[in-house]
Amino acid sequence: MPRKPKRPCSFPGCLELTEGRFCEQHAKQEAARYEKYDRDPATRKRYGRSWKRIRDRYIAAHPLCEECKRKGKITPAEEVHHILPLSKGGTHAESNLMSLCTPCHSAITARDGDRWHTR
Repeated sequence: MPRKPKRPCSFPGCLELTEGRFCEQHAKQEAARYEKYDRDPATRKRYGRSWKRIRDRYIAAHPLCEECKRKGKITPAEEVHHILPLSKGGTHAESNLMSLCTPCHSAITARDGDRWHTR
């Protein structure tokens, strides 16, 4: 299946070609910027070291994207998603988690409006 052509990184002045929005170097910078300036401090507090341990344990037990699996595709999971967001009373309990590939996680997050909200 043909892939769409690479495009320039969205970071101002960067000419690196990438398949995503940012090149590898600037994706890390953008994630750090988002964490520092855009993410709610109360939310940031909920995603500490203990969350990283829970996430690593969950993804090791569920290595495939659960959304793709439902569609009959086998895709490695890269992210762990809270079914009921922490901001709406969800917890880190295993029953509230699902492993997803990045495209599925982005689609669900955008659809729910959890990260890409308008101000």
